[in-house]
Amino acid sequence: MGKVKTKLIKRTANTLMDEGIEFSEDFEKNKEIIGKQMPSKKIRNQVAGYISRVKKNKRKKQEKIEKSLKAIQE
Repeated sequence: MGKVKTKLIKRTANTLMDEGIEFSEDFEKNKEIIGKQMPSKKIRNQVAGYISRVKKNKRKKQEKIEKSLKAIQE
C-alpha cells in the first residue's frame, strides 16, 4: 500500500501543472523539470512522482472514455 501525499505535495503539484509547464508520465523527466524550481530533493521527488501518477491516471481515464464511446458507436 502506498503512502498518502500531503496537502503541500498536492498543492505544489497542482500549482506547477496549472502554470502551463509541460509534464509527462516519466518520473525522471518531471524530476529534471522540477529540479530547477524546487530546492528540496525529497519534496522534488515526491512532487515529480505525484505528477507522473496524475498524468498516467488522466491518460488511462481518457482511454477508457474513448473505448466506451467506440463501443457505443458500434
